[in-house]
Amino acid sequence: MDFECSDPSVWKEALSHYTSRIQSLNKPNLVSLDDFYCNQLPPLLFQRNPNPYITVPELSKLMQWKLTRGKWRPRLLDFVSSLDESLVKSASQKAFQSLPDISKAVSELTVLKGVGPATASAVLAAFAPHITPFMSDEALEAALSNSKDYSLKQYLLFASKLQTKAKELSTDVDVFTPSDVERALWSFAVGNKSLAPKLNGDPKINPSKSSKRKRNK
Repeated sequence: MDFECSDPSVWKEALSHYTSRIQSLNKPNLVSLDDFYCNQLPPLLFQRNPNPYITVPELSKLMQWKLTRGKWRPRLLDFVSSLDESLVKSASQKAFQSLPDISKAVSELTVLKGVGPATASAVLAAFAPHITPFMSDEALEAALSNSKDYSLKQYLLFASKLQTKAKELSTDVDVFTPSDVERALWSFAVGNKSLAPKLNGDPKINPSKSSKRKRNK
């Protein structure tokens, strides 16, 4: 599935495999962490109206989800788990209130130690999936052909592309959010990686290669 594909059924098919792809990775606690991130965390945030915020335990669990679904970087989890509760509450309140200004929202969260634009995007996507997609390596590679740059500038470009794609794919019957687009891209990439060994280097399948990243996400 190419990012330029405009057939909603193709994207819907990729998205439909998201849960099974999560399960197929066989990573410790990933299924329960993904359920927390996708289904439990959003209502928890909205219950705190009129000034929603995230707590340190929730942010730590979100970080566990992000690192387990992607690349494991234990120091980031240590940083986040030791953050001051009042600081996290204040930063996340300001971030959520800043939307739809994505740049300001990300900047409010990245004052927290261990929280870069990618982690900030995960927090924002849990709160506003219709605006802010999670900045996963797989979706970044598909949308921008680059999974090494985790800067705010790169995220803004990434978010804009996924917002545009979501609008393009949405119909009267099916509405896609930028977060749906990210999950579809992730699901498709993970599926390709599992198929790659069986396809003997089929040129149509080009899973992104993992690479070392020195920068905190």
